[in-house]
Amino acid sequence: MNIPMVDLKQQYLALKQDIDEALQGVLDSTHFILGPNVQAFEQEAASYLGVKHAVGCASGTDALHLALRAAGIGEGDEVITPAFTFIATAEAISYVGAKPVFVDIDARTFNLDPARVEEAITPQTRAILPVHLFGQPADLVALRDLCKTHKLLLIEDCAQSFGAGYAEQMTGSFGNAGCFSFFPSKNLGCFGDGGLITTNDDDLARELLVLRNHGSRQRYHHSIIGYNSRLDEMQAAILRIKLKHIDEYNRLRRRNAHLYNEALKGLGLTTPHEDGKGVHVFHQYTLLLDGRDRVQKALSEAGIASAVYYPIPLHRQEVYRDLMTGVSLPVTEKAAEQVLSLPMYPELTSDQISNICQVISGAL
Repeated sequence: MNIPMVDLKQQYLALKQDIDEALQGVLDSTHFILGPNVQAFEQEAASYLGVKHAVGCASGTDALHLALRAAGIGEGDEVITPAFTFIATAEAISYVGAKPVFVDIDARTFNLDPARVEEAITPQTRAILPVHLFGQPADLVALRDLCKTHKLLLIEDCAQSFGAGYAEQMTGSFGNAGCFSFFPSKNLGCFGDGGLITTNDDDLARELLVLRNHGSRQRYHHSIIGYNSRLDEMQAAILRIKLKHIDEYNRLRRRNAHLYNEALKGLGLTTPHEDGKGVHVFHQYTLLLDGRDRVQKALSEAGIASAVYYPIPLHRQEVYRDLMTGVSLPVTEKAAEQVLSLPMYPELTSDQISNICQVISGAL
């Protein structure tokens, strides 16, 4: 067997003619920066996600950074966020000079626990930044209510949740801003780096357009210090094609997750939780289990990929260790010791899933 974590080649081959034609169209036009595909993708993504504005940028990390900057968050501010996530979430907070305040997660969803969030709010808190980890939406209604009560901003990290829903809305449409990544392995991925910021706030959208383009509202006129963070025209052309298929891709991910669930019953491990409030899109299929190293070794020997997302929580990372001295997040720490993600992509077959689960069963 040779089963990767994600098979990008299969998806490309299925769309090869459309993608190749779209890329050739960009080459023929020679309009490579903020061209018609970027504008069209922004409009199409905004329509799909149910928001007024979508602003393309260079990466998911930039999406977080620009959203925080445009929202006016900076020195002396605190932003509540989970420690069980990729470092880009906290990096963006640090980029603007604010302090990430890490709080513990719900043991089932791996997302921010609203009760812990409320306990962490101080007079310096300016925003809550939840992550919809592995494609499971955070408890957005509870978090939005907290923001309203305490007059805080809500900025969603949607890097792993394109197409996920909650309370009949898409992730990225609840907060003051939603931040998406189009890294190649994402549910909606391009062929390099790319990002998107969504918002219903007209002023915020205008500020984002300026920040992503060197602080310029008019060519060669620069009103603020901005960034060179523009979604590439060729990546936008690819994303426009893939966007048409995202619902089917997510449907197949959900099907594969449920096949895993059925095959892993009775093995004494914990399969991913679906809270019934939102639509999980399974960017990752992540188990909780004892004996992780033994299972991962058996999978590797069988030619099956697996991964640990994330082995070191952010509050234990060297870069944030001094900031979080004495802080204990027991649910986060236990999750980091037990999580194991299995191959997950739309093209994964039922036979492959069966083989993966047989190896796991034999290792337990």
